[in-house]
Amino acid sequence: MKKLLSMFGTIAALVMILFSAAYAETGDVTVTFWGQSAFKLESGGKTILIDPWLAPGNWVSPVTVDSITKADYILVTHDHFDHVGDTIALSKKTGAIVVAEYETAQKLIGLGLPPANVLNGGFGRSIGGAMDIGGISLVMTPAVHSSDSGVAGGYILTFPGGATVYHAGDTAIFGDMQIYGSLYPMDLALLPIGGEFTMDAMQAAESLRLLRPGQAIPMHYGTFPMLASDAGEFVAQAKKVAPYVGIVVLTPGQSYILHPKTIQ
Repeated sequence: MKKLLSMFGTIAALVMILFSAAYAETGDVTVTFWGQSAFKLESGGKTILIDPWLAPGNWVSPVTVDSITKADYILVTHDHFDHVGDTIALSKKTGAIVVAEYETAQKLIGLGLPPANVLNGGFGRSIGGAMDIGGISLVMTPAVHSSDSGVAGGYILTFPGGATVYHAGDTAIFGDMQIYGSLYPMDLALLPIGGEFTMDAMQAAESLRLLRPGQAIPMHYGTFPMLASDAGEFVAQAKKVAPYVGIVVLTPGQSYILHPKTIQ
């Protein structure tokens, strides 16, 4: 009887391992929106947070620092309060490694972030070529925007299953988007549409023609009074100028499963 139970236990363990491997090999990325520019990306057992400005500071976010239990990396696009957000508290809680531009990384360290929790032994990185973070390819891109420390940026992430996601950060439209779209064919672009401090609906829609992602999710709207209150105008403009791009509008707290099938 003991041998039989042991055999069943072994079979069950093998099934779980095979199931986990099969799931990881699908290459799917679960994308969860938390309002403004805050996202959680999950794939292959890795969890990446981007610009984690959470409740109560971010009043549209359904999550708080207390509700976050896992993060492997935290990506900060620039040092404005609605993007740095809860980075320091989350990194201390989860042990997540923070990726930020060099001067912004030094500013965060000055504010209490342990240097050991910053990429490259406390140095962070800057705009340039690709690097590996836990099996994920990361490219820091320019963003046309301000930052009190260093420069503002965005991130292109290519996951082991092949899915490529671009988080533009806060940015105006700029011509080099076409170069990045060509170098790193994108399955999904996360684009600011609010206007005033970033692209508005028209510019964001036009950026789709430069980036040519398979799909796009709008962000950085519906929070402050001066920003666009909803994504309706962006959706309408995108249908006119880039009908080949699938537009996915998420409300804070909603998730979307990205399948890596890049449209070019």
